[in-house]
Amino acid sequence: MLAFDSSPPPPHEETVKHAPHGNESYLALVWRRLRRSWTGMMGLILVGLLIIMAIFADFFAPMDPKATDVGFAPPQMMSAHDKDGNLVWPRVYALGDSEELDPVTFQPIVGPDYDNPRVLGFFVKGAEYRLLGLIPANRHFFGTVGGEPVHFLGTDKFGRDVLSRAIIGSRISLMIALTVVFIVTIVGTTVGMVSGYFGGSFDVWVQRFVELVLAFPQLPLYLALTSLIPITAPTNVFLAFVIFVMSALGWAQMSREVRGKTLALARIDYVRAAMAVGATDRRIIFQHIFPNVMSHVIVAVTLHIPSVVLLESFLGFLGFAVKPPLISWGLMLQDTANYSVIGTYPWILAPVGFVLVTVFAFNALGDGLRDAVDPY
Repeated sequence: MLAFDSSPPPPHEETVKHAPHGNESYLALVWRRLRRSWTGMMGLILVGLLIIMAIFADFFAPMDPKATDVGFAPPQMMSAHDKDGNLVWPRVYALGDSEELDPVTFQPIVGPDYDNPRVLGFFVKGAEYRLLGLIPANRHFFGTVGGEPVHFLGTDKFGRDVLSRAIIGSRISLMIALTVVFIVTIVGTTVGMVSGYFGGSFDVWVQRFVELVLAFPQLPLYLALTSLIPITAPTNVFLAFVIFVMSALGWAQMSREVRGKTLALARIDYVRAAMAVGATDRRIIFQHIFPNVMSHVIVAVTLHIPSVVLLESFLGFLGFAVKPPLISWGLMLQDTANYSVIGTYPWILAPVGFVLVTVFAFNALGDGLRDAVDPY
């Protein structure tokens, strides 16, 4: 008589190996959805490159941002040919004044000096700096082999390299944006969850205060508050005050969004069950509600960073954000205030390109994350 084994067959090895468990299943699902969005992946790559460039800005900048050369010199074009047309290693040519005068400005026309080629290379020696503010170094990612000046995006009115200043300026601009968004996220998320969870008269008074903050005309208030600091104040104090002003006026919108999500989550069965078994309010807020609003907060953060970058650029253009000797994209754009300067020296608009790439990168990443974290 045949005996049959009624026990279920053992699970397949691959099934056991790849079975989702814990938070990994959700993260893996979000990552898989994000990879399907080419715009989201492009934004993720660009954001990563921007952060790396900001951290190691001194290494990627080909020149000292404070070094001066020919004022308002045009960009130097890279060439793989010498003056005789022979194919050579990529190089640029020094700028020299010719005997001809510009018919508009009556200034000597600055042109390439083919008798003084400057060979390009990677990991070349140049201006000394401190890597991460600690390690002395003089290697740069790219530049001239002999350490001569090179201006791929031209120079400003003081003869300073625009590309190097834009790379160094990314550190301040992104630092301001990330710091402001971090503070706004912490304050706005906490206030929104607490207000939505407790409700009642506490929620009413908190939301009236939030509405008061949202009712302020932000741009005139930005200009008024930043103008309170004297020009002689230290740069760190001025920078900290700018971050404080942006954070103080930016948390209210985040709070209102998180409160709406919390009002819906507070009525779900597992939250009521936690209340019934005697869980503390702090445990319910931060262990049951907070993980469920994180997806919305992450998307809101990636979409809020571009607005802070644009605000800093605008305030810097008006002279109310960053002061010299600090460098930011908005501060560099002060040279574009004169229309005649833009028409004659259009390369000083180069920081606009960095702002556009940054805004596109974070918006693309936020759009991809919004689709990836959506459970529906």
